[in-house]
Amino acid sequence: MHIPPYYKRKEWQRFLAGTFVGAILAYAVFIYMYGQLYENWVEQNMDLRADLQELEASYEALEKNNEELDQRYQQRLMVSSIDIIIMNHETFRLDRFILQDLEEMIKEEVKEILGREVSSVTENHVLLLRMIENKVYNIEGSSYQAEVRHLFISESSEIHLELKIAD
Repeated sequence: MHIPPYYKRKEWQRFLAGTFVGAILAYAVFIYMYGQLYENWVEQNMDLRADLQELEASYEALEKNNEELDQRYQQRLMVSSIDIIIMNHETFRLDRFILQDLEEMIKEEVKEILGREVSSVTENHVLLLRMIENKVYNIEGSSYQAEVRHLFISESSEIHLELKIAD
């Protein structure tokens, strides 16, 4: 059997040439489109990796901050100092030595709260007020009674007092 020589005919030569040129053009278009898609994919991948690194750094910073806050709240706050402020010491014309003696006497009265947790002192603040207000303080022949105006309970507590002459 014999295969007819179609390659000698002009119509077949044009068809084969067109098919070959079409295949080359299709391959070039395919390579171009694949290159564009791959370039966009690489660009998006790089952007997503940068965003991921930024979010991981932010997460680590927040996690570290959260751990520090947890450690702070786990450590119970203790009363470490007491400041006594006498608001009306000018009206009695108290000199600083008498004022210091009064402050020391009041600090001696409330020294039990030193080293205690702030929460327990806060719960029993009424007892602390009564301890201060129910005592008469005698200094150099004068008797004074204190009335608590403001009480701030924290690590360094403040007690603002007004003095009265005791009966």
